[in-house]
Amino acid sequence: MTPAQVPVMLLGGINLVRALGLARIPVIVATPDKDAPATRSRYCGEVCELPPVAQGPAVAERLLRAGARLHRDLGERIPLFYGDDDYLGIVQDFRAALSEHYAFLLNDAALARALHSKALFQALAERRGLPVPRRLDWDSVEHFQGEVLVKPSTKTDWATSAVQHRLFGGVGKARVFSSGRAARQNSLVQRLAGDLTFQEYVPGDDRSLWSFHGFADESGELLEWFVGRKIRTYPQLTGDSSFLELVHSEELEVLGRDMVRRLGLKGVFKIDFKRHARTGEFHILEVNARFNLWHYLGAKNGVNLARVAYDYLTRGARPEHVAARTDYRWLCARLDFKAFRDTPGLRVEDWLKSLLTSRKVYDTFAWNDPMPFLVELHRTELPQLKRRVLRWLSTAS
Repeated sequence: MTPAQVPVMLLGGINLVRALGLARIPVIVATPDKDAPATRSRYCGEVCELPPVAQGPAVAERLLRAGARLHRDLGERIPLFYGDDDYLGIVQDFRAALSEHYAFLLNDAALARALHSKALFQALAERRGLPVPRRLDWDSVEHFQGEVLVKPSTKTDWATSAVQHRLFGGVGKARVFSSGRAARQNSLVQRLAGDLTFQEYVPGDDRSLWSFHGFADESGELLEWFVGRKIRTYPQLTGDSSFLELVHSEELEVLGRDMVRRLGLKGVFKIDFKRHARTGEFHILEVNARFNLWHYLGAKNGVNLARVAYDYLTRGARPEHVAARTDYRWLCARLDFKAFRDTPGLRVEDWLKSLLTSRKVYDTFAWNDPMPFLVELHRTELPQLKRRVLRWLSTAS
């Protein structure tokens, strides 16, 4: 059995499936949704059905049973990749048991806990003198005159929380208030204060949002990396990515490598930065120690971090650094149309020009892998269209 035949157990979606598929790495998609778009990809060789992610011990038990079987059949541990914070938390909680059958590389326990909590990371960054936005305490935030960013204090289990659905209106990852007083006087903020963190807001539009992506070995040596920048998000400034690109920035590469060293990062990571609109200084927003949708874009531009991680975990391979190309951009068409409507002053011709003047990969659609898009269309867009038609018919009658 050669390393190329060893599959990855993937706790992730279609973007990571395609990043692995581009490297011809077999994929087992582990998911509670056996009909998820990722399971219909041409690159998905097998599906491991999981309990709901909220049932952490049951998820770990199912992974252990599958891992024991694969370990026995293949004669070696298989790589375990995790594509969101909830699954990362489960892997961290059960790392000792899972490591008997799976190959993965996590940060040391204390650092892993800090990276998994926005409040703990803020405290860690301050102790180490990293360039993070100023923290604002609940008792003193009303005296801050500048704009304030309000975020959930945890990275896990908040997508269905009151913070997301009531304070953020069901969209976005944070909310910006005009001042500390405005944040303090908001009735929802008052009720949810225990689940929130407050920071000085770093001014700048979506293109001020940058990221440094990489994979480091057990000693923190950086094996490969690339730099990305957001073009648009929805909602603007605080939302999910809708249009992304890779860029070349020696300044951010130097800063990113320094942050890896100072934090002692291991394994896969993404460091999110925002560049201050007036001073030009980079501020760290957070560090995500997991695989993510950017890896598909990186793979299409010649730097496949999923492949780097796989090769290192299966045979200890260390690649020669290759500068990523900037040929392709990543687009979520559904969100980007909303971003266009949400962005003041963005003319339709400028929006269309940004889309038509670059080669693209898409969040779900791919000509050579069409089934995930068709599944997503059937699951989401067609039911919405049906509801609109029924409303129109009932109004017309």
